[in-house]
Amino acid sequence: MTTETETEPNNLRNLIEGARVVLWDFDGPVCRLFAGHSAERVARDLVEWLEGQGLHGLLAESERESLDPHAVLRAVDRRHPGSDLVAELEERLTQEELKAAASARPTPYADPLVRTWTAVGARLAITTNNSPRVVKEYLTSRGLLACFAPHIYGRTQELRYLKPHPHCVHRALNATGAAPSTALLVGDTPSDYQAARAAGVPFLGYARNERKNKVLRDAGAETIVDSLEPVLKLVRESGQA
Repeated sequence: MTTETETEPNNLRNLIEGARVVLWDFDGPVCRLFAGHSAERVARDLVEWLEGQGLHGLLAESERESLDPHAVLRAVDRRHPGSDLVAELEERLTQEELKAAASARPTPYADPLVRTWTAVGARLAITTNNSPRVVKEYLTSRGLLACFAPHIYGRTQELRYLKPHPHCVHRALNATGAAPSTALLVGDTPSDYQAARAAGVPFLGYARNERKNKVLRDAGAETIVDSLEPVLKLVRESGQA
């Protein structure tokens, strides 16, 4: 894969050297949450549950066919914001994410990168559309919770604040006392990029395949890596400087 960092290596170095606070999206950069527990099946199960409640007409056909559980959740919230129905659906998604966390696969080089970035003095936070309960369970299982806690900012029942809304990014910046220009958001989706841009935070894209790379680049992301290994190498170098 040809990445921006191969043609302009200084972009990546500059992002890393300028980052005092690193905001991580969770599913993607830290781990593949649904590696052994299909997100597509979860989305279908949520749709089937709604239909079992007699709410078949609540979703448009495109929403019923969505393979993204967050898209289903957002669609219901747009029609019934703050309702008991939304709360029930969000809890059902959280339970599915908790099941998925048991078989989640660490993103290659993510664990040592988290530990190394912490060791060289950066402050880390999670900014995610996943449940914070799920994030804490996964990080605890990897022995990484102390690298992030208490700065874990995930999905609440106020679903209008899911990324691409920058709400979770602003929460992290406010809690850490970081100026946007001194932070860095590591994400793998256009919504991550859009949330970072809206908050004025530099963005590093992680794309594990060509499709994700193209989607990020089409959204406007400029610096994208297909592996966290070069990031780890530069962070280690920065700690030796």
